Amino acid sequence: MTTEERTDTRGVRLSAGDVELTVAPDNGCRVASLRIDGTELLRQGPRFGSFPMVPWCGRVELGRFRNGGRSHQLPVNAPPHAIHGTGREVAWRTISAEAAAAAFTYDLADPWPYRGRVSQTFQLTPDSVTTTMSVETEGDSFPAQAGWHPWFLRNLPAEAGAAGAEVEISFQPEWQEERGENHLPTGRRIEPRPGPWDDCFGMSDGVDVTLTWPGRLELKVTSRSEWVVVYDEQAEAVCVEPQSGPPNGLNTLPRLVTPIDPLEMSMTWSWRRLA
Repeated sequence: MTTEERTDTRGVRLSAGDVELTVAPDNGCRVASLRIDGTELLRQGPRFGSFPMVPWCGRVELGRFRNGGRSHQLPVNAPPHAIHGTGREVAWRTISAEAAAAAFTYDLADPWPYRGRVSQTFQLTPDSVTTTMSVETEGDSFPAQAGWHPWFLRNLPAEAGAAGAEVEISFQPEWQEERGENHLPTGRRIEPRPGPWDDCFGMSDGVDVTLTWPGRLELKVTSRSEWVVVYDEQAEAVCVEPQSGPPNGLNTLPRLVTPIDPLEMSMTWSWRRLA
């Protein structure tokens, strides 16, 4: 059983006001639970919580990428492609854990072909959580990506006398990456199309997506990055995934991590109650 297939809500628990966030460093350093006023916002069971995508995001075509003159093969875990990085599959070390803040790290290792270190921090307040991730090299420069893959519940648990509210997704992307039959961007930018989506969008002023559970809660996903994947094809959950580059970006838009220029990525979830 992989870390992606089991729920594990043990870990480091942060709290601020009526908000509790649980990070599971032994299970890919994912956010295992986010509870606001006692209500869980993240899917539980298989494919649960919110996991980091690192050192790449989304799919890498056929699991292959090049770095200069060197070609590398990654494990094909979503045939015929490699998907979502390796950070979600390993245990991370806890560097610090306070009441409302924590930091974690792990060392890059096989099957990733380059030595380096990934760090992730969480800062919780009563109305937001900010997550930051960095990728550093301990030797050669290499292309990398970082991002997050949350599973937000489509329907919040029902309250007394009221049905669970179904989420609404609102955002204004400048473009959509055309998706080919191989489920990868073709390199062509098109006008945004209505959902359902499993698609990458561009927002040059930074990611800004609002999830609204009518009458219950509004949650905004923001990031300085211009790339976001929105996935809402499942009945139980929706995903809003800020990331540092598009799917297959190791090949199409490589961002080199060098000894003097680490990759840094941040994301904020902020919320307000509607009742």
